[in-house]
Amino acid sequence: MNAFPATCGNAWRILACLAASALAGCSIVPGNQAYGEREESAVRLPVQQGDVLAPANVRIKPITAELIIDLFKAARPPRGDGTSNAALASKANLGPTAAASKPVPDYRLGPGDIISIVVWDHPELTIPAGSFRTAEQAGTVVAEDGTIFYPYAGVLKVQDKTTSEVRAMLSAKLTKYIEKVQLDVRMVAFRSKQVYVVGEVAKPGVQPVTDVPMTVLEAINRAGGFTPEADHSRVLLTRRGQTFLVDIQAMYDQGVTEQNALLEHGDILNIADRSYNKVFVLGEVNKPGSLIMNKKRLTLAEALGDVGYISQTTADPRWIYVMRGDAETPELFHLDSRLPDAMLLADRFPLRPRDIVYVDAAAVVRWQRVIANILPTATMLNQTSLTQYPLFGGRQP
Repeated sequence: MNAFPATCGNAWRILACLAASALAGCSIVPGNQAYGEREESAVRLPVQQGDVLAPANVRIKPITAELIIDLFKAARPPRGDGTSNAALASKANLGPTAAASKPVPDYRLGPGDIISIVVWDHPELTIPAGSFRTAEQAGTVVAEDGTIFYPYAGVLKVQDKTTSEVRAMLSAKLTKYIEKVQLDVRMVAFRSKQVYVVGEVAKPGVQPVTDVPMTVLEAINRAGGFTPEADHSRVLLTRRGQTFLVDIQAMYDQGVTEQNALLEHGDILNIADRSYNKVFVLGEVNKPGSLIMNKKRLTLAEALGDVGYISQTTADPRWIYVMRGDAETPELFHLDSRLPDAMLLADRFPLRPRDIVYVDAAAVVRWQRVIANILPTATMLNQTSLTQYPLFGGRQP
């Protein structure tokens, strides 16, 4: 009978040792180690150091009024700032052309276009097949080789020429046969040039390029506008093998009109969806999970509110973290929300896509979870110590 207390005592000594090791920081419960009073990241993160991506610990920044002010200053560039990808490409003559950077060019003809040629006082040239046809049916189609045929003028090369230039060519040819010739050349159908609008628009497809200048916004409007799932800040413009990011949201919010590029024949506009714009809220919150940002507008307070706020029974309001890794240098932010006033800072702290919001657990909760994991083992050891074995005469071995 003296063996039982010794065995039982051993079981509880094991329990005490395991609990002590848990408090010392051992990972008895995965992901449940306290972050505590750290001033930098607990793990090394990939940090861009010059041209090299190297592991390093990242300093944790407290969310204060000074930090909020600095973030707002950094997020509001001067009006007309030309630092965007599209503006830089325009200056280098490599990419999109800003609407205000040069005069709008005249439309130039191409194969498939239909023009209407009217020679005044000569209906036999204007409507030789009758007066009951539409302008498109009665028009002159530019052939695949870029030429047209017109009576008395013969075959004319009109590709890459404007309607004014075609009128001058025809006038010179017909002057030999018609005295004081008066004629007009007009566009009937634009069919040689087009841009492609795909992705999150109401009517994706081909949009013809006409004599009315078409910008990025105009092309999206012609395609029926954005769908509810569109990401206004991620419009990809592909031109001659190069792709540029066009931020429509910056146009709306900051008036960055340099983003509104004039489109050219063969351009492809791809409007991305907003599934990439997620924020992850984890830890001691009532409904942990991911949130999709609406037009990249979400604050820390809104994210916490959308998941039911922090758990009142398990969370430690002193340790709310925002982890930002979608940049050359990861950033870590810490908010102490023991006082309700701290939520005013949270409401002014803007989140970015792929941010991770983590709410740490209270120390007593971590202890309880460690005990809950160890208790089944301790109970099993205790039951084993009480077992009597008939093979050994009713004694424990």
